[in-house]
Parts: sequence; C-alpha cells; structure tokens
Amino acid sequence: MPSTRPSAPPSDSSTGLDPLRRSLADERMTRFQWVVVAVCVLVNTLDGFDIQVMAFTSNAVTKEFGLSGSQLGLLLSAGFVGMAAGSLLIAPFADRVGRRPIVLACLVIAAVGMTLSAMTQSAEQLGLLRVLTGLGIGGILASNTVIAGEYASRRWHGMTIALTATGYSVGAIVGGILSVTLQSSFGWRSVFLFGGLATAAVLVLAAFLLPESLDHLLTRQPPRALDRVNRLARRMGRAPLDALPAKPPRTARGVAGGLRKLLGPELRRSTLILWVGFFLVLAGFYFVTSWTPRLLVEAGLTPGAGISGGVLINIGGLFGSVALGFFTARFAMRKVVFGYLLTSAVMLALFITTVGSLPLALCVAALIGLFLIGCVAGLYALVTAVYDADVRATGMGTAVGIGRIGAIIAPIAAGALLDGGWTPNALYVSIAVAFAVTAVVLLALRTSDPRAVDSPAAAGANR
Repeated sequence: MPSTRPSAPPSDSSTGLDPLRRSLADERMTRFQWVVVAVCVLVNTLDGFDIQVMAFTSNAVTKEFGLSGSQLGLLLSAGFVGMAAGSLLIAPFADRVGRRPIVLACLVIAAVGMTLSAMTQSAEQLGLLRVLTGLGIGGILASNTVIAGEYASRRWHGMTIALTATGYSVGAIVGGILSVTLQSSFGWRSVFLFGGLATAAVLVLAAFLLPESLDHLLTRQPPRALDRVNRLARRMGRAPLDALPAKPPRTARGVAGGLRKLLGPELRRSTLILWVGFFLVLAGFYFVTSWTPRLLVEAGLTPGAGISGGVLINIGGLFGSVALGFFTARFAMRKVVFGYLLTSAVMLALFITTVGSLPLALCVAALIGLFLIGCVAGLYALVTAVYDADVRATGMGTAVGIGRIGAIIAPIAAGALLDGGWTPNALYVSIAVAFAVTAVVLLALRTSDPRAVDSPAAAGANR
C-alpha cells in the first residue's frame, strides 16, 4: 500500500506540498468540477445503452439471420468479451498516456463499431463488431470513472462515483425505449445507427469538456504539465502552483510496472479482494439483468410482467446509486457497501417467492435494482480509494475486466444450470450467497490508513 494515506490526497495535504489537490479535497466543488462529473455520467450511459441495444434487437436479429439459441447466446456474449478485453488491455494505458486520450480514442472505437453494426450482412460480422464496440466501451469505463472521482471533493467523492454509475441505468432505460420505437418504424439496424451517431456526439462533447486527470498531470508530469495544471486550476477558481510537486519516488513505470505494483506485497491483498468482489458482484448483476424477465415468466408471471420487472431493476438502480452517494458522504464507505451487499443478498433470496403477488414482485424488483447497482457503484468507489494515481486506472481496468469475465460466465452458466434441472429460486439464492460472501470478503480489505475507506467522505482523500 502507499506509504501514507491520511484523509487527504496522496501528496499529503499536511505536508503543504500540494495546495491545489488539498483545496480540491477540502473546499466546495465548483461548477467546472460538476460539469466534469456530468460529462462522465453521460459517457457512462453508453455502457447501458450498448447492452440493452443487443438485448432488445435480439429477436429481429435472430429472425433475419436464422440464428439458433446457442448462436444468439454467443452474439449476446460478444459485447461482454470486448468489454473485458478493453478493461484489461486498454484501460491500464491510461496511467501512462493519460485518462483523457484513452477515453477519446475508445469513444472513436465504440462509435465506429456501433455504426458499422448497422451495415452488417451476417451474424459473424455483427459478432465481430460487437467485440469491437465492447473493446471501446471497456476501455472507456475505467478511465471515465477515475476522472470523475479525481475531480470530486472529499465530501462528494462517493456521490460522484455513484452518479457516474447511474449512467448505466439511464443508458439501459433509454436504450430499451428507443429500441422499441426505432425498430417498429425503421428496423433493428436503425437502433445501432442511432447508437453510433449518439456515441459520436458524446465524443465531440467530451473533446471540448472533458479535462485530463489532475492526478495524472501531477504524478506523471508529462511535457508542459505545470501550464496544463494551472489552466485547470484557474478554471476551478483555485490558486495556481508555482512549481510541480516532487514526483512520487515509486511511480509505476509502464503497464507492466502497474500490474506488478498491483500484485506486489503492499497491494496484493487489496487487489485480490477487489478482484473477487468485482467478479462475484458483476456476475450476479448481469445474471439478474439478463435472466430476470424470462425467469419471472417461468415462475408464473406474464411476459409483459417479466419485462416490467427487468425495467424496474434499472429504474431502481437510478435511485440506489444516488442514495449510495448520500450515505457515503455521511457514513464509512466500506460499511455502506457492506450494508448494500447484505441487503441485496436478502432481496435476491426472497425475489422469486414473491411472484404470487405481482405488485409485491415488482416492488422487490425495484429494490433489487436499487441495492444491486448501488453495490457496483460502491466497488468502483472503493477502487479509487485504495489505489494511488500512478496505478489507479490500471487497478480500475483490471478489476472491471475481471468483473466482465464474471458477466460473460454467469448468464451462460445460468442457462446450463436451468437445463440441468435447477429452479429459478435456486439460481437467485446462489447469487444471494455470492453477494453475502463478497460482503464478508470486503471486511478484509486493507489500506495503510483505514480512514481511506472507513470514515465518512474519506474516499475523496485518495487524490
């Protein structure tokens, strides 16, 4: 772990060496900082939109290309494969070349992938383009979330990560609505074309409004770093620096160096705990979002009620992420995430037993979304609290990438278990157990100063 981590940025505020980051941590957030967070939220909507686009166009795609169930399953998983690869292979470069260039480059990749998907002539072509699109989105998410956290104050750090996570739910809801509307008038290809154009529009907006990470500029100190830092300081109404702080003596060099640091003696325990948490939570999350509509029908509800249950999970997620932000501004972050995980476990274990009453089942579905997506947001916030700036994007990328592997495995494994005789209730109980295990494992998460995750609003101290 880093050698010191009081409730302040890595270049400790008590040393007086970095008054800019100290002011960002301690003072009220400015309009510029909230604009940065808003852009990060918007960028994150591409994740939810992309996943729902494929899910809601699957029937039309199956009909046009004559796909079997297993072929459709591979097509649905192709995007997750790309996202995992993007998180693991592209995101770590952000610690070396900067967060902003990676976000912009990956937006280009995602825009090209979505646009070309509208022109595919075979399922194989569409599958390859799904991997390409996922590659871009996977590379975006880690850097985007890190930027949002780095421009937040200590008090609102948890809230900014939570708000960024709500982008998924917004994108999923909008993607579902637009998929139905566009398909009915213009066919399934129009949905992908809209996604490509929307991604290009976000690219233009991000090019103008998304700044480089201050932590990257202060830690890596690329050419003209002081001028760039002071321009950002003036935009936030902060006093400029006379000189850059001394470079951290143990800054990880290159992607391989970042990975070695994550698995080195000081960070190995926390890294492995976060990897386990991301794998189990994202596996459970994507199982729930992928299978809930169908399993509700198998449990006795109508197809319309099953779809409503799936939509309510995403709607609940909007409120859950925001609520998590408010809680982490007042209570210890690890305790809040622990509570979210255990509550999710209880809700998942009870879910299928509520189908005898449609109103009750839909209410529980909304609560599951509220706590489930809050768990994901909480894990993102913990990553930014544990790692220093020189490996933060690498840490986020690898954690999210391993979580995406769980997202690939869980829906496929659920189908195999159902074919093997498992009941919907047994599947939900098994996911509930996974969430309870994650809650217990997180208790062993170690930082050099427990206040980094165990005091209210201290998550913002990582910068």
